[in-house]
Amino acid sequence: MLFEILDSVSVPGDPAKPNDDAFAAEPVAAVVLDGATMVSENLMPGKSDAAWIAAFGARRLLSHLKDGDTPRAALRHALADTERSFAGLRRRAPAAPHELPLASMSLAVPNDSGFDALWYGDCVALVLRPGETAGVVGAALAKRAGETTAAQRFLDETGLAPVEALKREQYLPLFRSGRAKVNTSAGDWLFSPVAAASEHVGRARIEAPPGTLVLLGTDGFLALATSYGVMPPAALVEAARDQGLKALSEQLRRIEDGDPEGRTYPRFKKSDDATAVLLKLV
Repeated sequence: MLFEILDSVSVPGDPAKPNDDAFAAEPVAAVVLDGATMVSENLMPGKSDAAWIAAFGARRLLSHLKDGDTPRAALRHALADTERSFAGLRRRAPAAPHELPLASMSLAVPNDSGFDALWYGDCVALVLRPGETAGVVGAALAKRAGETTAAQRFLDETGLAPVEALKREQYLPLFRSGRAKVNTSAGDWLFSPVAAASEHVGRARIEAPPGTLVLLGTDGFLALATSYGVMPPAALVEAARDQGLKALSEQLRRIEDGDPEGRTYPRFKKSDDATAVLLKLV
């Protein structure tokens, strides 16, 4: 089977800043990546290390898959490419683990019986088979809930709007300590300039017939079904099909514009980059 690409959208959280999300979609594979907001200076050329790793990863994954790699082999090769490029182009080596660029990922590759799914972090694949209720592939729901809980705790303990946290120097050590646990036994593994991350990817073979819809999304887009409670995740695929991804992204921004400090819907950014791709198995 192959994918038919029905729709896509990718909008920055702040139009004045780089979009740290990226996606690539072709009949043989589709992927979304969400670069983690940097909590240190950028080490790579360009305005955003997070945007770099997301865009570079999307390109290299699709390139290897189009060359005939299996999904796992494509990931191994793309991570090795990322490791080499980061080592060759960075201004200096990272002085601490929190300086490493990282990205969440959701990758889908069609096969004879459905598709192979690989994921890191809080990107998601929602699957709607004909005549069924949509299911969730990946750990995005739990991870998004954890971030909401952390933002609510920050609000309760400090009285400050959660969106202020990343803007204040005194709170950076909290974010950096969490980031330093990534790619260790104490934290999650993410797409990164660390080739060994290929051994720690979430993966599943999803059985699905032709006509199945697959929605790949970053957590910024998934917020409609998690943080903001507009609809359950299962309904998000149908809404994407019926309303279009652009309309949903506009709805997302209207909600955020009505709660700019993150007090009604606790979160650490007023608006996150939001990316989604709607696919159909054919």
